[in-house]
Amino acid sequence: MFKVVENHTELEQAYDIRKKVFVNEQGVPVENELDNYEEVATHIIGYDTDNSPIATARFRPFGEGVKIERVAVIKEQRKSGIGKVLMRFIEQVAQQSGYEKLILNAQIQAQPFYDNLGYSPIGKIFMEENIEHIKMTKSL
Repeated sequence: MFKVVENHTELEQAYDIRKKVFVNEQGVPVENELDNYEEVATHIIGYDTDNSPIATARFRPFGEGVKIERVAVIKEQRKSGIGKVLMRFIEQVAQQSGYEKLILNAQIQAQPFYDNLGYSPIGKIFMEENIEHIKMTKSL
C-alpha cells in the first residue's frame, strides 16, 4: 500500500529507508541525504502486508512539472515489482495535482527500469554523489 506521507512518524520511516539505501548501501554521506527540499516536497511511503515500510520517494514542483527524487526500495523488496507500483502511484498523485511533466535524475544502473516505465533520457551522463546519473523525463 502506498500513500502520501501525512505525519512525522511516516516521514521518519521514509528517511529510514533512504538512509538504508543511499547512505548504508551506496555510500552517500549522511549529511547530504536530507536537503532544503524536504519541507516543500510531497513524500510517498509504501508498506508491505505486515505494515512494514518498504519503499519511498518524493516529488516537488520543478519548472513546468515535478521532479521525482529519492526513489528507494529496501533490498529485500527489489525485483518484486514494488518499484513500478511506487512510480505509478507517484505519477497518479502528480497528475491529480495538475502536473503533466515528470523529471528525474536516474542512476545509470536504474535507467532500464525507468525506460520500461516510459521515461526518456535527456543529455549526457553526469556524476552526483560519486554515482553516474542521467536526466530522464516523461509526459503524463
